[in-house]
Amino acid sequence: MGELWYCALEMVDSEPGIAQRFELLEPHLDERLRRLLAAAEAEALGPRGISLVSRSTGVSRRVIRQGLEELRQAPSAQGGEQRIRRPGGGRKKATEKDPSLCADLEQLIEPTTRGDPESPLRWTCKSLRHLARELQRKGHQISYQLVSEMLHDLDYSLQANRKTVEGTEHPDRDAQFEHINREVGLFLRAGDPVISVDTKKKELVGNFKNGGREWRPQGDPEKVLVHDFVIPELGRAIPYGVYDLGQNSGWVSVGIDHDTASFAVESIRRWWQNMGRPLYQERQRLLVTADGGGSNGSRVRLWKVELQRLANELGMEISVCHFPPGTSKWNKIEHRLFSFISMNWRGQPLLTYQVIVSLIAATTTEAGLKVRAELDPMTYPAGIKVSDATVKELNLKPAPFHGDWNYSLAPTTCPLDERCETVIP
Repeated sequence: MGELWYCALEMVDSEPGIAQRFELLEPHLDERLRRLLAAAEAEALGPRGISLVSRSTGVSRRVIRQGLEELRQAPSAQGGEQRIRRPGGGRKKATEKDPSLCADLEQLIEPTTRGDPESPLRWTCKSLRHLARELQRKGHQISYQLVSEMLHDLDYSLQANRKTVEGTEHPDRDAQFEHINREVGLFLRAGDPVISVDTKKKELVGNFKNGGREWRPQGDPEKVLVHDFVIPELGRAIPYGVYDLGQNSGWVSVGIDHDTASFAVESIRRWWQNMGRPLYQERQRLLVTADGGGSNGSRVRLWKVELQRLANELGMEISVCHFPPGTSKWNKIEHRLFSFISMNWRGQPLLTYQVIVSLIAATTTEAGLKVRAELDPMTYPAGIKVSDATVKELNLKPAPFHGDWNYSLAPTTCPLDERCETVIP
């Protein structure tokens, strides 16, 4: 019943409802009642009420604010009987006194206007004071407050950037997505494990500001450092995640050294030892979906070498499907694991590695997500170069479609050549 009543209120308070009520009552209203009715509608709608009512009724925002002040006063404080102007009385709108004002404002905004020209909502990146000064130079008498009201009447608003442009698409992007979906479906239907892997954003360890807000006593925000400079004795945390698509569960290794391919594969090994083996110990193959770059990139030789070692150790074939360039946000781990970790620790300074591990492990969802986390104190030197001879010894089988993105590493009894060279940057 409560949901139905809430939906009914939303329908009543919609812009078409306001306009219809106002249109029906306006012939019977004098100037004061017209102002008070618009103010009452705005008060009932909440924070955005003034803009919504002004757009729906044509009553200016200034008049609605005046009506709100009158509504909040006691009737006796309003000076007894109110004077009603004759039709057409009162101060004229600035656009009526200065017909070219609106056109000049639009002309100033147009070079920086963004968005779909067909959309009723447009926005500008010029400040109100800059626009007011430029209009004053053109001979208009206008303040930045009036510029704000005019922009609202013209359906402009301030908006932030949004990451939606992915850049140049690879011609085989859609075909690779279809290949990944097909492989994932085949593995899951057969009961074989499918994992999505990636490195989460590195986090500074210490009393630093962390995005988001949490409930605290009013006027008592968490005090954190002003500058975000790494504390040498604490360093950065490197969370590498493994998300099990079939079980809706995740494993996160929190590294303290470098984000290398060795660290990435070690995280997969720890997932298998702690979470994967009890569920899939009878299975003979594993599918890994990963981004095309980073420590688990499709061109990283050390990634393939370490996966070969893992395949030999587990005695199972490891297949890998990489996402095309510029499509990392489609990796399942991003929105099924990492996003919930970020929400769980929002507003919390990541004071120590143990705090980070605990916050990650405490992440849950209504869909039943389970997460385990562990600190990885091992060191992983950066700049390791893999020799051509070692690459040739890999038991790697490229797939018929885009073998550089899709391949399998079958276990072998032959030990890998250890001829790897550490290159100091």
